[in-house]
Amino acid sequence: MNFTRVGAFSGFLAVLAGAFGAHALRAQLSPEMLQAFETGARYQMFHALALLYVGMVAEREPRPGLSAAGWLLSIGTLLFSGSLYALSLSGVRLFGAVTPLGGVCFLVGWLALARATFSRS
Repeated sequence: MNFTRVGAFSGFLAVLAGAFGAHALRAQLSPEMLQAFETGARYQMFHALALLYVGMVAEREPRPGLSAAGWLLSIGTLLFSGSLYALSLSGVRLFGAVTPLGGVCFLVGWLALARATFSRS
């Protein structure tokens, strides 16, 4: 998997989501739902930048654990940000139950990235 490309595309989507939230959704959503949507966009951007880093390091010096970190950060973005977008746009509270699973993927992904930076190929 090319995590540089995934990170770049995820960053694009995060900016798009942020703009959509700020301009199209401000009058449509409650403040609570708008905040949830904005949280999804913010966390997506943070992790898009992390994916760019994972991809660049993997291209320069492949290390054990980098692929796992990239996958975990990618899946975390889908689960965390995706569930917040779905919750905000649909109002279905069940989507909020998925958000912590994405958060766990983020945490484990960051640990995998930390471990990979200390290991040698």
